[in-house]
Amino acid sequence: MSYWKMVCLGCALFAAMAIAASAQTFTTLVSFNIVDGAFPSASLVQGRDGNLYGTTSGGGITSCLPPQGCGTVFKLTPTGTLTTLHKFCPQTNCTDGNDPGALVLGADGNFYGVAGGGGANSGGTVFKITPRGTLTTLYSFCAQANCADGSGPRSLILATDGNFYGTARFGGANTSCFVCGTIFKITPGGQFTALHSFDGSDGYGPSSLIQGSDGNFYGTTYSIPSAEFCESTGCGTIFKITPAGTLTTLHVFSSTDGANPYGPLVESTKGNFSGTTVYGGTVLDVCDVGCGTIFKITASGKLTTLQYLNWSDGAQPFAGLVLGTDGNYYGTTEGGGGTGSIYEVGSGRGAVDLPFDGNDLFPYAGLLQATNGTFYGSTSGDGVTSNGAIFSEDTGLGPFVAFVQPTGKFGKTAQILGQGLAGTTSVTFNGVAATKFSVVSDTYMTAVVPAGATTGAVVVATPAGNLTSNVSFRISK
Repeated sequence: MSYWKMVCLGCALFAAMAIAASAQTFTTLVSFNIVDGAFPSASLVQGRDGNLYGTTSGGGITSCLPPQGCGTVFKLTPTGTLTTLHKFCPQTNCTDGNDPGALVLGADGNFYGVAGGGGANSGGTVFKITPRGTLTTLYSFCAQANCADGSGPRSLILATDGNFYGTARFGGANTSCFVCGTIFKITPGGQFTALHSFDGSDGYGPSSLIQGSDGNFYGTTYSIPSAEFCESTGCGTIFKITPAGTLTTLHVFSSTDGANPYGPLVESTKGNFSGTTVYGGTVLDVCDVGCGTIFKITASGKLTTLQYLNWSDGAQPFAGLVLGTDGNYYGTTEGGGGTGSIYEVGSGRGAVDLPFDGNDLFPYAGLLQATNGTFYGSTSGDGVTSNGAIFSEDTGLGPFVAFVQPTGKFGKTAQILGQGLAGTTSVTFNGVAATKFSVVSDTYMTAVVPAGATTGAVVVATPAGNLTSNVSFRISK
C-alpha cells in the first residue's frame, strides 16, 4: 500500500467526479471480499482463452492483509465471472510467496510473475502458474549471501530471446545499499542471472522494465522507498540497459520536472518513450510535493514534460500509460479527481478525464486494452469501505489482434490473440500473406512469418471482418 494511500485513509474521502461523455461506459465487474482476494494493485493480462488474468496483493487467506501481503491469482471473464486460481501463503512462512505483482503471458501459454515477499528465503519469488491454477516456484530471492541476487521483486517481462527480465526493489551486490535493488534475467525453466546491482549513484529501487524496438531494455528507478521529498536523495531516474547488463542513466529527475517514476514506460511508433511520475512537477495545490507529471523521452535521453497534473484532474499516477488503438494514451491516477481518475492524453495535449463514477476507490494499477477494444483496470480499495474491484471502460474502440511477442524471424511462428478468429481466411504481415496459419480457438491462433514480410501491421481476415494488430510486428534478423 502506497504512502499516499495510507495518509488518505485518515482523511475524509472526496466525492467522486463523473464527467459525461458520449459512447463511454464504465462498469464495475467484480468487487473483492477478502476471501477471493483484496487490493488488486497490478495490471491485468489477456490469456489465450480470451479471459483476463491478474493478482491481488492481499486477501485469499483471510488473515492476510497488507502490509502482511499474501494475495491471490485470479481469472476473470470479460463480462465479470471471477475464478480464484491460487491463494498465496497457505503454509508456514509463505514458501510459495506473498504480495504478487503483475502476470505476463509466456510463449507456452502459462503465466509468469513475481511475489514481493515469502519464498524459501523470505525475499520473494518468481513463479509460473497454469491457466488452471497449478503454481510452480521457479526461484526464491535472497538465495545468495546478503541478498546479492536481490530482494522484493517488482516486475517481470517476456523478452524477444524467450527469457524473462525483471527488477527487484531491494538487495544487490552493493551490501552498503540494501534499498538499491537489482535487474535480473531468468529462463522459463528457472535459471537465474543477476544483470545489474544499483549502488545509489545510478538510482534506488528499480520498478518496471520494457523492451524497446532496438532490443535494449528501458526502465525507471523510484528513489528511496517512500521518499516523496526527494531533493536530497534523488528523485528517480530513467535508464537503458542492454541484454548483457550494461546500464546507462538517461535522465535524473529533479522534482520540478517530476519525481518518483513508478509505472512502466511505453514506446511510441516514433521510437520515443512516454511515462509518468508519481510526484513532483510545478502544480502543488493540494499536493504539497507536486501531483505528478506525464512526460516523453527520446532513446538518447532528451525529456519533455507533456503535462503537470493537478488535483482536480487526477494526481499521483502510480500506473504508467497504455497506447490505445486510437493512437492516444490512457492511464489512471490513484489520487485527485475525487477518489482517483481515468484519463486520456492525445498527442501534444493535456489530460482529459473519462467517466469514473467512484464505485470504488484508488485506481492504482495501469489499464489493459483487451482485444475486444475495451479497457480493463482495477481499484485497490482502502481496506475500510472497499477491498478493491475490477472495472471495464468501453470507449467505443473496435476489436483488434495482439501478439504474445511482437517480433519474429522469417519461418518462425507468431502467436496471435483476438476474438472471432474461427473461420479466418487469411493472415498478412504488412501486406505479405502467410501461407501457413492455424486457428487453435476463437481467441488464439498462430501464423508462420512469411519470407519477404517487413515490419508493419498484421491483418487477420475473419468472417466478421478484418482485424488489424494494435502494434507493428517487427521482423528480426
